[in-house]
Formats: sequence, structure tokens, C-alpha cells
Amino acid sequence: MLLNRFPRLQADDDRIALIDGDRQIAYGTLNDEINRLAHGLLESKEDLEEERVAFFLPASADYVVVMHGIWRAGGIAVPLNVGATTAELDHYLGCARVTRLIAHAEHNSMLGDLCGNLGIQLLEPSELMASPTGILPPIADDRRAMMVFTSGTTNKPKGVVTTHGNIRAQITVLLDAWGWSDSDRIPLFLPLHHVHGIINVLSCALWVGATVHLFPRFDAPSVTADVAAGDYSVFMAVPTIYVKLLDYLESLDEAEAQAICDGFAAMRLNVSGSAACPVPLFEQWRARTGQVLLERYGMTEIGMALSNPYHGERRAGHVGQPLPGIQVCLFGEDDQPIVDEETPGEIRVKGPNVFLEYWDNERATRESFRDGWFCTGDMAVLEQGYYRIMGRTSIDIIKSGGYKLSALEIEAVLLSHPAIAEAAVIGVEDETWGEKVVAFIVPRQGRQVELDEIMEWSSGHLSSYKIPRLIRIVESLPRNAMGKVTKPDLKALLIAGAQSI
Repeated sequence: MLLNRFPRLQADDDRIALIDGDRQIAYGTLNDEINRLAHGLLESKEDLEEERVAFFLPASADYVVVMHGIWRAGGIAVPLNVGATTAELDHYLGCARVTRLIAHAEHNSMLGDLCGNLGIQLLEPSELMASPTGILPPIADDRRAMMVFTSGTTNKPKGVVTTHGNIRAQITVLLDAWGWSDSDRIPLFLPLHHVHGIINVLSCALWVGATVHLFPRFDAPSVTADVAAGDYSVFMAVPTIYVKLLDYLESLDEAEAQAICDGFAAMRLNVSGSAACPVPLFEQWRARTGQVLLERYGMTEIGMALSNPYHGERRAGHVGQPLPGIQVCLFGEDDQPIVDEETPGEIRVKGPNVFLEYWDNERATRESFRDGWFCTGDMAVLEQGYYRIMGRTSIDIIKSGGYKLSALEIEAVLLSHPAIAEAAVIGVEDETWGEKVVAFIVPRQGRQVELDEIMEWSSGHLSSYKIPRLIRIVESLPRNAMGKVTKPDLKALLIAGAQSI
């Protein structure tokens, strides 16, 4: 199969694809701009032949045009984190062996020296779109399409390479599963160097012919004004965004807050992902808006694999069941499948959604697969047909006193305390316990937290071996761009004796 364009990106389609500030871009106009940028990249070539072309762009029409233009020209699209440091960008660009970087002129001062040192040509979208259109190369499903870097939470970020076929599989499995239609309207404020924003929101919407309202960053007043106006039918965010929205609602007068809640209530779907949604947050959102959040599970390497149902029970604290056509199985430490429910194991995945390789890292690619199964490194347990994530085997599974403890479970209990706004739990080496449970907590605004009281409260709500042996009160938790707490940073802070972040 050839995949030069998404089905709805056609020259004669006058439906609105994107809203970017005051500009509304029809699918036909977007299609033309993509073709022109693709020809600008090709110059005199017939095919980019998987040249790595990076782009440093916020959520915008230019971002969409550039990504699709690279795909149509036969290149590998490398979306970069616009919040990354120069050292991080140096790693991404060098690792991928990027030849050209596309960015707006305002970033030239930051990117110019870096590109000069790496021998990378720095370009603007507008100069590439000045080209006339012509014949584009045929692009087969098995060709490399995109390289997205892992978060680097536990190791140095790796370039995850997906093919056009992988991307198509990751998109199309969600269309029916989540009820997408061409009448949908969705805001996009998530970082666009991650599959949540790229695949789940932007690509699903464009594939089906929906409208995407682009925001360079999350802005509660702007987004909620549109929500209250009834502009959206679908909303997707990370848990921290839902926390911010609840806090924002509390700051408004009741009539204004109710108008926003009514806007959310009228939507057909609210999705939470990229990090575990605490059960208290799940319930608070339902109580405030009437929306039952749909939680799902995925990774950069696989797109989405598990999801609560669109129709049916959405169970708090669980990520649902395998999506159609995707195989999911739990494996024990002996590499044998786990057949019993309530027995924890590592999630392993098979399917057309699974990535091709880690770029230029044959060893890491090989070690990530067992008998054709991709080993996610995440622990889960199956409970009455629904998977519940326990956490990363390397970070969130604490081996203490002979037990395997889920840091996420302990965090969920701590979050039920009325004075605790955020919590993060880690394990640190201990001569007696093997690892001891350490908790970092952020108090709710205006609430005092006493360590002795929290310890006493924990003893009444947690089993003895799950009670934190050490608690630190902090001002905030370190997070990456997708809202995930970076627990190695917490360990480093603990070692350094830091009391606040």
C-alpha cells in the first residue's frame, strides 16, 4: 500500500482541518501547502530516501505542513521538543544524524551555532513552501516515517523509529475504538514530540476529517472559554492538566465555572493518558463535570495498546483491555506467560503498531524483544478482565521486605489524604528492607502537613510493608514535558539532602 497522504487530505476538501490563532485552514489548502513543502525539500531529487529532517516547531499549521511534507517527500520526520535544552537537542540531532532542521526565524539565535557545529542546514517553513508542486515519490508502508525520542527517564533518550505502516495501524485502531468522526472538534495543546499529541490527537483527527484547534501551550482561560462556548466534542489531556483545570474552576465565580463544566459535560469523550490518573482525580473530574475519564495505556514504541471502552465500564485506576488487533500478555521473571489473574507481570505487546527499531542501536532493539514480543518494562496485573498498571519495573516496583510493591498504589493512597495535592513514591537501598519506601508529598494550597500525622495516617491506610519509612515535604515534583514525574531526579535530591525542589 502506498501512503502519500491521509485519506481526507485532498485538494478539493473545503472542510476546516486546523484552527491556528485567527486562521482557519481547510483540508484542501493544507494539502496544497504540504505538497509545496515536500517539493521544497526534494529540490532536484526524486525521493529523500529516508533522510532525517528535524523540526523545532510548536503546535501550529507549520508543524502539520512540515511533518506531512517530510513524509510525502520520503524522509524521516524527527519532531523536537521545543522546551529542550541545547545539550538535549545536540543529542537528538547528533544521534539521528539529521541533515536539515526546520524552525521559525525567532529561534535562529538558539539553533544557529548548534546547527553550524553539526553541519546541519537550518531552514524556515516559508522558504520551503515557495516551491511549485509536481510528482511526489510513492511511499510504501514498510518505509521508515518518523523518529520520536524516548523521555530518557531511566536511560539516555533513544530514537524510536516507526514506519508508515506502524503509524497507520496506531491511528486506525483508535478511530473505531474511540468513536472518531469527521464532525469532531478537539483542542491540541499537548507537546508535539510525543505520540499522545502526534498520534492520538492530531493524526487521528486529520485522518478522519475532524477539526483541530491548535494552541502553542496549555492556557486554561483560552481553552476553557472555548469549552464553555461548546466548541469541542473531544478532550484529551494528561492528569496534571485535569488537576490544573479543577484548580482553575475553583478560582472562578460559580456561574462561570458552571458554564465550563456544562461545556465538558456536553462532550462525547474526555481521555486521560501519558501518566497514571489517580483515582481521587478520576472521581473529582466526574463529580465536577459528569465526564467519566477514559484511561488508556501506550508507549512511544507502540502507540496505544490498552484502553478502557468507549461504550461500557470505564474503571478508575485501570487502563482497560487490549485494543483490536493488538496482542497483550503478562510475563513473569522466568519469561513464561502469566495465565492467572491478580498475578503481576511485565506487559509485552505484539501487533502492527509496534515500532521497527531504535535508531542506530541494534543491541537495544534486540534486547527489547523476546520471541517477537516487545518488552515494555511496565508491570501490570489483570483484575476481572481489566489491566491495572503497577509501574515501571525499574522505577515503580519496590522490592521491600520480600514483597514487590507498586509505588503507584502507595501514591494513590497518599493522594486520598485531604491535605496532599501530589505524591511521588520511590524505593531507595536499605540494609534491613532491601529497599525502603520513600514518599515525596506536595501539600494542598493553604494546608499544613505534619510529618508525624501523615505517618500515623499512613499506618491506618496502608499495609505495614507499604508504609513510607521516610517522607519529604516538597514544593513541587520534577516532571518531564508530558507531566510524568522524573523519579531519578527525586532520588538524586534525596541523596543530596534537598528538602524542597
